[in-house]
Amino acid sequence: MRFDASDQADGSQVEDRRGGGFRFPGGGMGAGAGGLGIIGLLIVGAIKLLGGDVVTSEDPPSQGQTQRQAPGGPQNAAPQGAKVSGSCEGVTSATDQGKFIACVETNVQSFWTRELPQMNGTYHPARLVLFTEATPSGCGEASAATGPFYCPPDQKVYLDLGFFDELHRRFHAKGGDFAEAYVVAHEYGHHVQKLLGIEGRMREAERAHPSDRNALSVRLELQADCFAGVWGHSAYEKGKVAPDEIAQALDAAASVGDDRIQKQMRGRVNPESFTHGSAAERQKWFQTGMEGGDPKRCDTFSGQL
Repeated sequence: MRFDASDQADGSQVEDRRGGGFRFPGGGMGAGAGGLGIIGLLIVGAIKLLGGDVVTSEDPPSQGQTQRQAPGGPQNAAPQGAKVSGSCEGVTSATDQGKFIACVETNVQSFWTRELPQMNGTYHPARLVLFTEATPSGCGEASAATGPFYCPPDQKVYLDLGFFDELHRRFHAKGGDFAEAYVVAHEYGHHVQKLLGIEGRMREAERAHPSDRNALSVRLELQADCFAGVWGHSAYEKGKVAPDEIAQALDAAASVGDDRIQKQMRGRVNPESFTHGSAAERQKWFQTGMEGGDPKRCDTFSGQL
């Protein structure tokens, strides 16, 4: 993925908490929403799939649930915008991963600022929190184990950059700049869902039909994949993405399919327990967004997936 002289990283939308973090006593998992769910599924997936009860990034806190804040809290964070502002020209993940992600975040949010009014919505920026190991969030404790996720209560995206190494090492994703950009765009796709009221309606449907919770979660995740593709189409049209990089992003989408995760984790696949979609479904919906660049084609809540 290539940035030019016109691209700037907006550090005001980045909370760079790297190096200022802390460990949560007991290693509790955060309660967020809309994460890719890769590393977190590996750590707690065996418990969930075997019928255990554990709060993960897909499980919003119940009403009245208290959220522990670790000592130090956000005041230990590095100054907001430090390290990640300025021109994006020539910046790659290899040269400066933190700034590259900030450049992607700025590009994604600029796109949705232009696009959302055409969808009868108004875009409000969501901050990107870069952290190391663990940090507080409006959804409870965010840790590297949860993987990237979007938290609806505080409307922030949380990302430990070590996630990308895990994606390559454990899931054999080919990697690449656009593959990392896909992950960021997916999380901001959840923010778009929040702003359009889609996430809220899905949560209401979950409460009304608890037995459909997994199926509804899959549809929400696949729509976020499609929204990521819609942004990707715009980036490709502007010459920021090469054709071979699209293949890398599709490979990343497949690598986080529930079927691949379950196969590696326990040697068998249980489609009824899917919460994010199969490898084929994730590729399909990302590609749907990439090919048409039309968010209206991202209606994963109607008909067959």
